Amino acid sequence: MQRITLGDFELTAVSDGIYHLDGGGMFGVVPKTLWERKVKSDDKNLVPLGLNSVVVRTGSGTVLIETGVGNKLSEKMVKIYGQPAQLLEKLSAAGIEPEDVDIVINTHLHFDHCGWNTVRRGGQIAATFPRAKYYVQEGEWKHAHEHQRDGVSYLTDNYDPLVLSGQMTQLQGDTEIVPGISVRVYPGHTRDMQAVLLQSGGQTACYISDLIPTSAHLDLNWVMAYDLYPLETIESRKRYYAQALPEKWLTMFTHDASLPWAYVTKDENGKMAVGR
Repeated sequence: MQRITLGDFELTAVSDGIYHLDGGGMFGVVPKTLWERKVKSDDKNLVPLGLNSVVVRTGSGTVLIETGVGNKLSEKMVKIYGQPAQLLEKLSAAGIEPEDVDIVINTHLHFDHCGWNTVRRGGQIAATFPRAKYYVQEGEWKHAHEHQRDGVSYLTDNYDPLVLSGQMTQLQGDTEIVPGISVRVYPGHTRDMQAVLLQSGGQTACYISDLIPTSAHLDLNWVMAYDLYPLETIESRKRYYAQALPEKWLTMFTHDASLPWAYVTKDENGKMAVGR
């Protein structure tokens, strides 16, 4: 667990644990001889990935960005991905109980980003964070029901009950959620994936989600095979870096197993790198 301040905000990185995905899937057309210099795979070609969430204490409320895998996966999915299910424990260790959360923001609705949105109670699906307002892009929710190439990554129990109850708000494009916390759409991984911008005291942090899933994906062209629109991922990264680098934004990584956030710079060769 790591904690920093950003102006008047306090940011705490909490994790739902570590899971594993295929290295080829995570790095697409990048040769293994290159990506394995940054991330080591096991004998099944699986690489360890974090399930990183961020808690933002604004002084007037508590915001949770992303909710990990959760504990509702089927036996088959557990065999494939594992199910560490550590988020609630980690939140409690940080002094946060589910009733304390005012806002939950999902960057998109793949199962490894919104699993703790809901829990099973008495055979029913209920909101894990009973007082919270949940936010996602409307286009992302619609895509979740279109059964496209990434259809296996969507589990309706993670979000449909919240939409039906009115607890989940569907946004249309870039917007401010509360003062200092806004979302911005960066297409590529999905058409309507949104990043979360935190701005306070002249400082900015961005939970960039699967646009740059780990610190090993900083290069413009190191794009995941899981991205639906890889060329748009590259263009979105260009747009992100054009503002994030000169304005010295803190970049928060959704799937880095050891580094939840860092300042991104260019090294002496002009390549993107984690700054000191």
